[in-house]
Amino acid sequence: MTVGSGGVRGVHRVGRRTVFAAAAGIAAARVSRAAAAPAAPYRVAVIGHTGRGNYGHGLDTVWLSVPHTRIVAVADADEGGRAQAVRRLKAPKGYADWRRMIEEERPDLISIGPRWLDQHHDMVVGAAERGVRGIYLEKPLCPTLAEADAMVEACEKHRVQVAVAHQTRYSPKLAVVCEIIRSGTIGRVLEFRGRGKEDRRGGGEDLWVLGTHVLDLIHALGGTPRSCVARVRVGGRPVGPRDVAPGNEGIGPLAGDEVHAVYELAGGAMAHFDSVRDAGGNPTRFGVTVYGSRGVIEMGTGFLPAVHLLTDASWSPGRTGSSWVPVSSQGAGKPEPLRDGGLDAGNVLAVRDLIAAVEENRRPLSSIHDARIATEMIVAVFASHCTGGGPVALPLAGRGNPLSLLE
Repeated sequence: MTVGSGGVRGVHRVGRRTVFAAAAGIAAARVSRAAAAPAAPYRVAVIGHTGRGNYGHGLDTVWLSVPHTRIVAVADADEGGRAQAVRRLKAPKGYADWRRMIEEERPDLISIGPRWLDQHHDMVVGAAERGVRGIYLEKPLCPTLAEADAMVEACEKHRVQVAVAHQTRYSPKLAVVCEIIRSGTIGRVLEFRGRGKEDRRGGGEDLWVLGTHVLDLIHALGGTPRSCVARVRVGGRPVGPRDVAPGNEGIGPLAGDEVHAVYELAGGAMAHFDSVRDAGGNPTRFGVTVYGSRGVIEMGTGFLPAVHLLTDASWSPGRTGSSWVPVSSQGAGKPEPLRDGGLDAGNVLAVRDLIAAVEENRRPLSSIHDARIATEMIVAVFASHCTGGGPVALPLAGRGNPLSLLE
């Protein structure tokens, strides 16, 4: 079964550096097959910002679980937070200025932990220009595509590898899902449906902060997006200039308590993303559902997300009596041999792959280039809305925040 040149076949074709290498054993094997370990451990520095995104989801402590790495310093502009981080990470030094830390400590690898994305551009570009070889970066990538372009350009110029914490890219279940799709088990892929967490952040903030995981997964499974049609609403009406305000966590101009978007993917299928404030399910609907002509796959996000397979062409167990089958890292209906280590386990896989990417001079499994595409999908929602809900082609011509044009 073939979805198309940019879809599952495309994922399979570049699988040596993407999802088919994401299984835990394969990721570990890649590290062990890499060039011989250097005589001294990799020097690692950590950047956080207490009160402005902190240290992300464990991007600081992950290095304590990775052999042949040594944390040499931590930077945090907040004095109290910096002191706590020094103790937590057993770091020899703490710096108020991350630039000074990199210049004096000369780390090989760094974690950029703050969740507030308005800091990422300066930190990534500054680290690349100061000789860092590899960066583990918290999501979302950055507020604008202009910043994303500059980050990619700086990293390519200085030959720096950047892994972004879209952890599902490293899940051993992702390779299994790709194989289920590739094998034709669910037939021809017709559409992808993704939803955010739809909590108090539902709408525009959910799209930025959590939707980045879902959109990155859609890209991994379905191929590069070609166009987007979207509407953004607040209180049931279309968002207008008076609704735009600074978003939380450094997002920039933001609006909307519900978003509805449709993407045309290179693989031939259509993809949907929706988020409505305070409409989330229990358990959550956060994740991606893949609808095929012969069945359906449900997939969450994370290191070992919940995945279920329905081999039912009607998509309706209530009418056919068919049942959902759990999918493990070993396949559909097979027991799961791995323990779910949550964010910590996902971070370890990501960092080990980052080290291998640096040694092998290749992109990480979750690269800054992939993260730019997820960011493009987010910005496209607002770009389409600002044109009256009409289609916009991707990559976007405008590289700023479309909502700024409404102000």
